[in-house]
Amino acid sequence: MATFNYTVDTNPMAAEISSVSQYVAGTTTAVVAMQTAVVMAEAKAADHVCTNVNKGFFTLIRSQISQKMAKLQSEVDSHLMQLNQQKKQLLAIKGRMERDYNIISSRYLKLFNGLNQNLKQRIFDLDKPTIDFAVREIEKVSNRTKYLTATVPVTQLESLAISQKIIASNVKFRGMKVIGSMTNFLSDMNEQKRLTEKILLSGSKVKNATLAIPVIISEMNFDKFDNRNIDVTVSKVQLSPTTQLAMKNIVNQNVDNLQWQKTADIAKEVKSEFGKILSASNSSQRVKNMMNKLFLANNFQTVKNNAL
Repeated sequence: MATFNYTVDTNPMAAEISSVSQYVAGTTTAVVAMQTAVVMAEAKAADHVCTNVNKGFFTLIRSQISQKMAKLQSEVDSHLMQLNQQKKQLLAIKGRMERDYNIISSRYLKLFNGLNQNLKQRIFDLDKPTIDFAVREIEKVSNRTKYLTATVPVTQLESLAISQKIIASNVKFRGMKVIGSMTNFLSDMNEQKRLTEKILLSGSKVKNATLAIPVIISEMNFDKFDNRNIDVTVSKVQLSPTTQLAMKNIVNQNVDNLQWQKTADIAKEVKSEFGKILSASNSSQRVKNMMNKLFLANNFQTVKNNAL
């Protein structure tokens, strides 16, 4: 059998494999560099996302806190204004109570002084001889040198005339004091009688009657948060301060239950009364014209078939 020997040159393949290995090494280096860049980019992106999330969460929390602070500040301001308004009302009530107390105390002081004087006179009348001796006779004895005018047994005519004039002057002075005391007593008795007639109801028949009294209920806004205040104005004619205060309390208790209706036109009596007040005012003509314009442009409401 024939044998064939061949010699194959592997140098070109080795050269090609050597060049391929160089490219593989370059590719490996590029892959490592790319992996490093990817890791750095992921870390940078993660830091950026965390920073933005933290900033957004902080902004959200800050916005919510600011909104709550603004809401609570507005509530505090409204409560403060309401407390200031209630303080003014309480001070006004205190002033009215002080005036009422002074009037009542002065009235009763005068009444009790009259009663004391009357009781003193009645006590003196119970045992008049003893009182006269203790109050009048003892005083005369103690003040003998002042009330009695001393004269000498032997005097001239001029001295006797002067002595008689002194005695007459003393008698007139004592008579004037007696008349003054009687006048004071009679005036006190008359004052006591008038007070008794005012207090006691002698022979008068008490009848129940219904009296219609107009009341003005004004509502106003005193701040920018639409907080409203209601003021009640009553007539001061023939009404005591106690009655006025009672009427205001009743109206304030029932003001939420009232039904209002708009008035078509201002009454003639109201226009006439406003015209009188405006003409009697000392303001300038420009102010009067503006007041008249505001009055004609104003509208008000009345209670619809309701009574308190």
